[in-house]
This record gives sequence, C-alpha cells and structure tokens, in this order.
Amino acid sequence: MTDTQRLRITEIFYSLQGEALTVGIPTVFIRLTGCPLRCQYCDTTYAFSGGEWMTFDDILEQVRNYRTRYITVTGGEPLAQKSCNDLLTALCDEGYDVSLETSGAIDVCDVDGRVVKVMDLKTPGSDEEERNRYENIQCLNEKDQVKFVICSESDYDWSRSMVEKYSLDQRCEVLFSPSNEQLQASELADWILRDNLPVRFQLQLHKILWGDQPGK
Repeated sequence: MTDTQRLRITEIFYSLQGEALTVGIPTVFIRLTGCPLRCQYCDTTYAFSGGEWMTFDDILEQVRNYRTRYITVTGGEPLAQKSCNDLLTALCDEGYDVSLETSGAIDVCDVDGRVVKVMDLKTPGSDEEERNRYENIQCLNEKDQVKFVICSESDYDWSRSMVEKYSLDQRCEVLFSPSNEQLQASELADWILRDNLPVRFQLQLHKILWGDQPGK
C-alpha cells in the first residue's frame, strides 16, 4: 500500500449489519461512490456521484475509531473503482473480518480470498439482468453469499431456476430478499416454504429499524 492510493468515498458509518449472515452485528460500513448499474429499486442513488477522495491511510484511521472487527465495503458498486481490491486487502491485513457487497456485474475473481463476497444476481425485475457476470459464480466459495432481490413471482421463478442451474446452494449461501414495496415479504416466505427451496429468507434489518435514513 502506498500513501497515494485513494478512493472516492460517499460515507463511512457505524451501524448494525442489516443483511447476510452477520445480520445484527455492529459493523463499520465504507460506502464507495459510483455505480454503472441503475437497478429500478436502488435505495442508495445518493452514492452514484459526489463523495470525497480519501487516502487509504485516512480511511483506516477513521475505521479504527470504531470498536468492531467487522467491516463491510459497499456502494454503489465498490469494484467500479480499481483500487477497491487493494483497500479490501489492506483491511484484511489490519485483522478485520471484511465483507464486500457487489452487484456481480464486475469480475470478483481477484478479490482477496479472506474477504466474504456478498454478490447479487440481478433478476429481470431489477431492469439490469443483462449485466450479470455469470463467470463470477465459479469464483464463489462456501463462505461467500449470493443474493437475489425479488420483485414478483416471475422473479422468484427465475431466481429458483438460477439456484438449480448453477447448484448455488452447494457452492455458497443463497439469500432471497423481497424488494421493498414491490412484493409482500410473507408471499416470498410462502413460496420458499411451498417449494422447500434451500435458501435463506432475509429482510433488511436496517430498513425495519431506521427506514431509508442514510448512514444507518
């Protein structure tokens, strides 16, 4: 790592992890600016632009102010900034448990092996299905997670077919989430139970607690 390495950052904040397998655990979130996708349900459009340039040293110094070993690097799409992989490695070298939230549209195969990858597969209802980089699936392992945000029953059927086609449940944890205000959570839960699907149903804990408040 050099002093000149830097990234454009929208926010660094401390909150409870709202999703994935560490849900509920106090976590520091590093939200990078910028995203090449425009999912119709996106709840972080404020991260598409703006932000401020920060050096790795400045980022690490700010992270150290919080007493937790859990760090999530998110966006936007964090991998859209080329130095993101170097930051992930630097955080791992500091001894943190690091996860990466990524759209799955950019190559994840060079991500440090110590990082937990939480990768979307974009459903047709996202309006960004064509951006899925299916080659990424081969780079997921048992500690990683693949997430489907589901907008409708047809989205559910598509997601179920992807789980079966790629044997995702045998490769990593599979997460199914209802898209806020587009699908009743109970409907998705009923479909999963009906089909005995080998996936984990999840809701966004931070939305239940704080709504769409940034920095939470």
